[in-house]
Amino acid sequence: MRPSLLAAAAATATPLLIPLVLPGAACADERRFTFTQEAPTAPKGAVEFENWFTYKKARPDDSSFSRFEFRHELEYGLTDHVQVAFYLADWSVTSGRSVEKDQAKYDDSAVEFKINYLDPAKDGFGLSSYHEVKLGDELFELENKLILQKNFGPLVVAYNVTLEAVWEGHAYRERGGEFSQSLGLSYEVTPKFLIGAEALHEIPLPDWTTSADSNFFLGPVASYRFGGDHDWWVTATALKQTTHNEGEAEWQVRVIVGFSF
Repeated sequence: MRPSLLAAAAATATPLLIPLVLPGAACADERRFTFTQEAPTAPKGAVEFENWFTYKKARPDDSSFSRFEFRHELEYGLTDHVQVAFYLADWSVTSGRSVEKDQAKYDDSAVEFKINYLDPAKDGFGLSSYHEVKLGDELFELENKLILQKNFGPLVVAYNVTLEAVWEGHAYRERGGEFSQSLGLSYEVTPKFLIGAEALHEIPLPDWTTSADSNFFLGPVASYRFGGDHDWWVTATALKQTTHNEGEAEWQVRVIVGFSF
């Protein structure tokens, strides 16, 4: 456990030095949602650093279950329509009766490409694709996502459809996947404050031949932008599971804090 904790601590501390060594660039767009991606990409040369925090609480089969998940993402606009992002470290802390022992561990690192084909502000409709490769200890995962978005003045509607493929275990012999959909609605109350809702539908595919019970989550989302030029922002979502499936958390709370340079 100690090497895992040291790796997680180093990965957490290192990104804090990024603002000191990177030159200034145009600001990237702030996120309105935490479980749903939006179609626009970061402008060319824009740099953004995002800290993700997800808290999962209580399972139908274990009311004592809790899990803290952390991600540290560095995002860069390659062009006005293509962005790349590096997830420097995904790590977690898990506890509960259903867990063999309380543990904090490094999970994986990842690289992401997001390509924008249609801009919702310029083209009337947003269309993008998202591609992520994740690698960890006995873990290899591919995630591909289609992103749709429509703006109705201050109201933004975004829809994602995602397919994940996962290989785990010794020699990556265990395989599985997941098909999921998410929907986000966000209303701009003021230029700095936005509120809305998110819905998440997951269909696990444990061995690609059979599917487990699907999971459905629903809850509110809010976002606030700080600074005169929106230098940094925070977005938070609280989702409640409505399907009550064993093995899935009853509550998920996710907070993302972003800094633009």
